[in-house]
Formats: sequence, structure tokens, C-alpha cells
Amino acid sequence: MKFLLVVPPLAGHVAPLRGVASVLSARGHQVAWCGPQPELSTLVSGRVFSAGDSAPFAVALRPPGLRGFAALKYLWESYLVPLADAMVPGVLSAVSSFRPDVVVVDQQAMAGALVAARCGLPWATSASTSTELADPLGSLPKIASWVSDLQAGLRARHGVLLGDLRFSPHLVLAFTTRALAGECRLAVPVAYVGPVLSPASGGWAPADDRPLVVVTLGTSNDAAGTRFLAESVDALAGLPSVRGLVVDPTGSLVSESVTVARWIPQVAVFARASVVVCHGGHNTVCEALAAGVPLAVAPIRDDQSMLAQQVVAASAGVRLRFDRAKAADIRDAIESAGQYRFGAEKIRESFKAAGGAEEAATHLESLAHP
Repeated sequence: MKFLLVVPPLAGHVAPLRGVASVLSARGHQVAWCGPQPELSTLVSGRVFSAGDSAPFAVALRPPGLRGFAALKYLWESYLVPLADAMVPGVLSAVSSFRPDVVVVDQQAMAGALVAARCGLPWATSASTSTELADPLGSLPKIASWVSDLQAGLRARHGVLLGDLRFSPHLVLAFTTRALAGECRLAVPVAYVGPVLSPASGGWAPADDRPLVVVTLGTSNDAAGTRFLAESVDALAGLPSVRGLVVDPTGSLVSESVTVARWIPQVAVFARASVVVCHGGHNTVCEALAAGVPLAVAPIRDDQSMLAQQVVAASAGVRLRFDRAKAADIRDAIESAGQYRFGAEKIRESFKAAGGAEEAATHLESLAHP
């Protein structure tokens, strides 16, 4: 069987499908990728079909400091809709050349849904983050109607009669579990397969036996992120009973008592951690919880607030105000987060039981031969 994976040029969205692609290939299937170039070829291996230029859709182009509706408006009007329009010709060409049995479509690569529907192909949604499954706009009817109108414009331009482009009527692969995300209230078939995480790369060991507290904001490196990390260094300096490790991509922070690094082998480090302080990125949250490590989450934008809410609801950690947190607040959150290890361990067990890439591949095989 042939599987075409349609993705945006975003590492976090590609990451879970890399593991699924590997399993499908190992089972003897043909797998190809389709997305904006040249960025996609830096993220995946194997056959890649180009779907436009990735340069206009670089994450770095997003104006810093966007929050709330301003961030959502930018995401849809300046990223998701233009990306879909730009990708459609390339996805059509890939389908014509590769002739897939199934198309797998990341939620932020709606061109895949448009083309699959036009060509009458079965398609699955790849939900790399769980927040859309909770219908976050359900209590905001005006904003939900605005998003619906944007999608209606996309469907009309490309001659497609279909429902919500973010949710396949055939299959949604949710790379999370009910224990963390809760039940999906949408009328679509959802397979909770758990996160597909990269294996730990390289060895890592702390310098001493004190409990390890890790602070990371992913790739966020604007002024607000630097402020939060600096406050975190001060917070950890006031906790001599723990060993602090702060990830500062800019390399601008210096401390005598807290370890500051520009990059860490995250999976390996989290395996040794007692608490992780983070921004609520889906991969970071899942990597920490996969190690049974409780969290202090300071969401910045996009889906991070919903993920923080899920962590708190699952009793797997606490929440911080990213823009307002001072050293004392971060210190209090670190000290209280340790109380939620039991909840974090329950999430870890749900991840283990979900099946991951193997389970996702099995569902995709079933979609090809219902």
C-alpha cells in the first residue's frame, strides 16, 4: 500500500509522523512526504514531493508578542489559509504521481484534505496536538463562525464539498491519550494512539544527586522569553536543595549556581528530572509526562494554554502566568509541582498502553482496506 503524508514545514507537526512512517515502511508499505520545500527535506528522510516554497511560511516571520485573538487571527489569515492555497497544486501533483491509497493530513496542512476530497481518496487527520479535539472555540460562537467562514472560502476556491478540514470523517489520529486530553466531543472517529516520541539521543547525567529541575521554553527566544528564563535562574538560585538547569537558546544568561545551556538532549535529560518548567508545547509536555515528571506550565500562545489546562485537570502539574511570573512565583510552582508526580505517572502509564506509532500504523492500514 502507498501512504502520502501531507505536512506543514513545522518540526513539531512532522515529528510524530516520522515514527509512523518508519513503522509503515518496516511493514513493507511505500511512504512519501509532501510539503513546502526546502524545509521539509531537512525534517524527514525518504521520498519528498514539493508543495510550494517554505520561505513565506517560516515561523520566524510571525510578529513577536501576539497573544489571544490576535495570535489566532494571524494563524488563520496569514498562515493556515495562505499555506493551504499555496500547497494545493503540489499536493495534486504528488497524488497524480504517487497514486497513494491513503493520504495522511496534518491539521495545519489543509491542502491535503482538499485534494484527498477532490480525488475521492480516504484520508486521515494527524492531530499532533490535542487541543483542537476539545473544540476550544465551542464557547466562542462568533470566532468559531469566523473560522468556519475562512474554511468555506477555501472549499469554494478549490471546488470541494466537505466539512471541517481539520477533522477527517474517516479517521483522526490523536497523538495523546484520554487520560491527558479528555474525551473528544466531535462527531468523528478518533484513535488515541499516544505520543510518538523521538528516542533519547546520547547519554546524559546530572553533576550531583540533587533533584533536577529543568526549565525550557522550546525555541522561544524573544524578550519575554529571556525575561522568564532570567526569573527562573533567580528562582533556582534560591533553591539550593535542587540542581537547576535552564535552557537558554540565546546564550545570554550566566549563573554561578544554576547550569545554563543553549540546548539539551531533552528526552535523556527529562528521564533524570524531578520537575520540568515549560511553555506548554505539546512535544515538551508529552516528553516530560512520558518520563512521569510533573510540570509547571507557563503557556505563551496558540494551543499552549489549553495544554496547560489539560495538565492541571489531570493533576499532573501546576500553571504559571508567563508574562507576570517572578522568581518567587516560579519557585513556588517548582516546590508545589512535585506533589503531582502521581498524576504525571498515571499519564505515563496511559502513554505506554496507547500503542504509539505501531497502533497509528495499524489504524492507517485499516483505512486503506476497510
